[in-house]
Amino acid sequence: MKLEEQIQQRSENKCELCESVESLRLYEVPPVNGSTADNTIMICSKCEAQLEKKEELDSKHWLCLSGSMWSEVPAVQIVSWRMLNRLRNESWAIDNLDMMYLDDELLAWAKSTGDHENDTTIDFHKDANGNILQTGDSVVLTRSLDVKGSTLNAKMGTVVKNIRIVEDNTDQIEGKVEGQLIVILTKYVRKQS
Repeated sequence: MKLEEQIQQRSENKCELCESVESLRLYEVPPVNGSTADNTIMICSKCEAQLEKKEELDSKHWLCLSGSMWSEVPAVQIVSWRMLNRLRNESWAIDNLDMMYLDDELLAWAKSTGDHENDTTIDFHKDANGNILQTGDSVVLTRSLDVKGSTLNAKMGTVVKNIRIVEDNTDQIEGKVEGQLIVILTKYVRKQS
């Protein structure tokens, strides 16, 4: 039986974390030395986005860990432990961590990525309306901006396509206006839908 079929059967075609039945895919729990049924789980797109830190953590969504942490599947236990640690500012997550037991081998695996040391605060580049910005997005300027060191004035309503996020500063993005690459403050843009 193929790995995907094994995991579909084991998970009953549900996310092994939250039991959602929509947008499912296989997820290899890092670090991976090859996919096996023990290190691969079935998860939904919402769980994956939050696991991969592409979306802000929704602590209400993760209340499901109170059940999934008891799974007999090692990879589900590992992900549950890591996420409970990321949510350790929530009293229910601390309570679950206190009850959860991982043997030495599983605990070493769980700690191997260092993900458990990160908390829920992930800084995202957000526009003036709080929408998350990503490289490649298009934005609209919400006010006219004078570009320092240049005579360029970027007018309100200007569309800036294919932006790049500034990795070490969530308040800034880069984009081209009239052929010139400029740095723009995220509070002065709105994501174009």
